[in-house]
Amino acid sequence: MEKQATRDAYGKALLELGKLHQDIVVLDADLSKSTKTAEFARSFPERFINAGIAEQNMMGMAAGLATAGKVVFASSFAIFATGRAFEQVRNSIAYGNLNVKICATHAGVTVGEDGASHQSVEDIALMRSVPNICVLVPSDGVSTRKALFKLYEQKGPAYLRLGRPSLPLIHDDDMEFEIGKGIELRKGKDACLIACGIMVEKALQAADLLLQEGIGVSVVDMHTIKPLDKDLIIEKARETGAILTLEEHSVLGGMGSAVCEVVCEHFPVPVIRMGLDDVFGQSGSPDELLQYYGLTPEQIVEKFHDLIKKKQK
Repeated sequence: MEKQATRDAYGKALLELGKLHQDIVVLDADLSKSTKTAEFARSFPERFINAGIAEQNMMGMAAGLATAGKVVFASSFAIFATGRAFEQVRNSIAYGNLNVKICATHAGVTVGEDGASHQSVEDIALMRSVPNICVLVPSDGVSTRKALFKLYEQKGPAYLRLGRPSLPLIHDDDMEFEIGKGIELRKGKDACLIACGIMVEKALQAADLLLQEGIGVSVVDMHTIKPLDKDLIIEKARETGAILTLEEHSVLGGMGSAVCEVVCEHFPVPVIRMGLDDVFGQSGSPDELLQYYGLTPEQIVEKFHDLIKKKQK
C-alpha cells in the first residue's frame, strides 16, 4: 500500500499552491527540511522567510504580512508553534482574525525518539480553545493536500496538524473534502469509531477485526475539529448508540472532548475516549509508543467491548 507522511504531502501541496497564487508567503522557524517547506523556499526565495529559532517573532511577522494582504503559511514543529508562540498566535493572529495558516508538523507521540519535550499532545486543545481558529487534522497525504487548498480559499486563521511518519493513503484523489464536514468511511450499527489523524487508519484496522467477530461499526474521519461536524456526530449517536473516539493526543480537550460536548448536549449515549490519559509522551519508536499508550487496533477492539457493556446497561 502506498504511503506518504502528511508533512511530505504538505510540502508538495504548498509548492503547487505557490505556483498558482502569487500572494502566498511561507515562514519557517529554521526547520524547513523537517517541515518540508524547503522546496517552496528553493522555488520562491522572494516569498520565503526563515525566521530562525524564534517562533514568537515568526508569528508576529506572519500577522504583519497578513495585514498587508498576503496569505501566510507559518510552519514549525507543533510543540513550538502552539506552545512557545501561544500568546502571539492568540493576540496577534487570532484576535485580529488574520489570514495566517499555522501548519505544524511532528505532532503527537509518533515523533518517536525525540521524546516528551518534542511530542505535542495538547496542541489541539490549545488551538480549539482560541476564538476564530479553524483546526484541521488530516489522516493521510490526499486529505492533507485537499485541506491545504481549502485553507487557501478560506479566509482567517487556521491550525493544520501534521505528523512525521509515513501513513497509508486512505482516500482517493477524487475525495470530497469540506472543512467542517466529517467523512464516514465505513457504515455499521453496533457503534461508531470517530478518529482523526494517524488514528483513522487504526480505526479502520480495528473495524476489520471487529467484522471478523460479526460486529459492524461505523468509522468516521473527523478531519476538522473546529468547526466540528455536530450533525454527523448526532446522527451516528442516534444510529449506533455508542461512540469511541480515537486521537494521538491527550484525552483532555482534544477531539474526544469536543465529541463528548456535542453528545452530552444533544443526544447522550455512552462515549469512551482513547488517547493519552493526561500524561506526557516519552522516547521510543512510533510503534512502541502507540502500543504503550493503548492505541493499536487490537487495543481499540478491547476498549470497544468495554463500550458495548456500557451501551447494554
